[in-house]
Amino acid sequence: MSAAGADAWARRLQAAWLRRGPLAWSLLPLALLYALLAGGQRLLVRCGLKRPIELDVPVLVVGNLVAGGAGKTPTVLALLDLLRRHGWHPGVVSRGYGRAGDAVLEVEASTPASECGDEPLLLRRRGGVPVCVGRDRVQAGRELRRRHAEVDLIVSDDGLQHWRLARTAQVIVFDERGVGNGWLLPAGPLRESLSLRPPPRSLVLYNSAAPTTPWPGHLVRRTLAGVSPLSAWWAGDAAREPLTALCGRPLVAVAGVARPERFFAMLRDAGLTCSELALPDHHDYAELPWPPGTAEVVLTEKDAVKLPPERVGSLRVWVAALDFSLDDAGEAALLALLPARR
Repeated sequence: MSAAGADAWARRLQAAWLRRGPLAWSLLPLALLYALLAGGQRLLVRCGLKRPIELDVPVLVVGNLVAGGAGKTPTVLALLDLLRRHGWHPGVVSRGYGRAGDAVLEVEASTPASECGDEPLLLRRRGGVPVCVGRDRVQAGRELRRRHAEVDLIVSDDGLQHWRLARTAQVIVFDERGVGNGWLLPAGPLRESLSLRPPPRSLVLYNSAAPTTPWPGHLVRRTLAGVSPLSAWWAGDAAREPLTALCGRPLVAVAGVARPERFFAMLRDAGLTCSELALPDHHDYAELPWPPGTAEVVLTEKDAVKLPPERVGSLRVWVAALDFSLDDAGEAALLALLPARR
């Protein structure tokens, strides 16, 4: 299947996950098989037959119950900022979706996204903390601690279903879809069933205007915090121009993320008029996707990590920074789940 065909199928599937229509029903037998396999793994852990491995520092897991991008990466960035403000020295471990190879690798600011994954590279560049990727997050965590003894708390990015690594606490992120049609993959969006109440030592966050499941939780506020020229963003320059500086200009908005329409809507809400170009999630930018004659481009940070400035020549490319923030109660609830700092 071509990349375009795979993207079209992925979007069709995500649309099917919102209701119990013909496509979802046809995939229900596979969802039952998924339930047996995934449930068996969790049962082994709960019965003590497969014990999670503990690291020598607290581990905070951040993840989703649903597939398809609920705002996990900006949540991790917000949590890193919160932890540092309260005296922690966090580091991140991640699987590194889409990377070449499974071995443990420390992510540097100059590491190509193809070697480490676009989200871990964004966490390294924007978050400014040590990051290690690896299929085995236990080994990634140990390597992170070996290389960075100052790290006193590890954030496991997208590790909710990775039971091998023991966790101190976990953050579960939902968006406006909630649990969709309520079915497990691939008939629905759920990676695991929604229980009557959140698991112990969990903080539930809603990347939406209101809670979208019965679980109690806290709302996060998402804002586009301004734009930076691509070259300045790559240089680590934190200065940003307001989005209003781009109003009235001929822009192509580009988003290679799971929910591109959310990015486009935020640009429209800021008063920008753009031609919208939605790309597959984790698009590799092997070729520049915008049409010839494009005057200016505005894109997400997840796209920017795969576009060194020299690749775009004289074209003006702007990077829009997405910020998440928790209210005071949400921050206090998160900190209460963690042990006292040593």
